[in-house]
Order: sequence, then C-alpha cells, then structure tokens
Amino acid sequence: MPFLKTISQVRRPISMKVLLPVFLLLICCTSCEWLGNSPSFGDDFITYTIKAGNNEVEHNTATLFTSSSIRFQAIFDSSAIYQTGAPENQPDINKLIGFSDCSSHHQTNSARFGWNWYNNALRIYAYDYVDGQRQAKELGTVKLGTTNSFKIATSGNTYIFTLNDKEEVMPRQCSAGVGVSYKLLPYFGGNEIAPHDISIKIRFLD
Repeated sequence: MPFLKTISQVRRPISMKVLLPVFLLLICCTSCEWLGNSPSFGDDFITYTIKAGNNEVEHNTATLFTSSSIRFQAIFDSSAIYQTGAPENQPDINKLIGFSDCSSHHQTNSARFGWNWYNNALRIYAYDYVDGQRQAKELGTVKLGTTNSFKIATSGNTYIFTLNDKEEVMPRQCSAGVGVSYKLLPYFGGNEIAPHDISIKIRFLD
C-alpha cells in the first residue's frame, strides 16, 4: 500500500547539530570526572547550625523514627575546631545523628554517633545508652572538609556502627523494633555550650 514505506525510505540524515551534544554527553559519562560543576543531585546536604551559647541545633524538632537503621553522610568544616572553657571538658563527646530506641527516652535507650575536637583531631565515636547506662567507643578520625559515610543498624540486641569501612558492635537493651522512637539531631556537649557557631552538613541516605 502507498502509505507503507520501508525504514530506508523514511530515514533522514542526522545533522551535526544533533550529534554534537550526544558526543559531548558520551565524553562526560565515560571520563573519570564530570566536566564543569557536579550534577545537582549530588548537592542535597542540609546544614545544621548550633549557635554560639547553645547546645541544640536551630529549629530542632522531634521527628518520628521507625526504621531499623539510619544512614547518612556528613561534612565538618573548620567550625568543628574549638576549645572548651574548662580544659578537663575537652574530651567530652558531642552528638551527631542517631535515634532513641525501645520506646523510651534517648537517655534511657538510644544510638548515636558522637564527635569531638581532641588532641588536634576530629574524632568520631559510637555512642549509646543501654538501659540508662552510657557507653562510647572511638571509631577513628576524619578530616575537615571531606565527605564521610555513617550508618547505625539494629540487629537483635546489638547496634552495628559503621564509619566509612570501620565497623563496631555495641550492646542494645531490646531486641525487637525501635518502637515509638525519634530521630536525634546534632548537639554540642558535654558540660559546656558551643563556644562559637558550629555548622555540620548532613545528607540522609535512607
């Protein structure tokens, strides 16, 4: 029939105006790094700020937490360098991100990452409360201005803390789900308030 044509009959030459953007895209996708600015989907960090003289971040709100794990990335800048008023408070552990657990207050049962500036390094800790008893273990140090990966997972009566490739297991009071729980945001202290504004960039991955 007249309206039935072969593919070769309807084929048209492709102009360089069409091919050039395709070639450029292929070059970008096959190279090790993006040309120009990074793609926008990689820039979805939230900046949490603890103002000087405070312990909690601005606009701190309790958000329900129902998962069995929390996973995020964090970037600390030079505002994480500080000196406490009392030298004996310098080892005190500040809090990063975590969650309350076992349908209880976070100072009864919870799991969080901790951090401090101690001995000229930014140190990261596994930090939890188990039936009102506080425990902490140092996981390592991270560099300012770098992106680091964090994860806390519940597994029966244990928490599994992961900082980049380092894993640490900590005890947990209950063995079922987290129950009626809430997410915990950055907190300075310790026994002291923030000596200056402290900003931490965080990107939640779950």
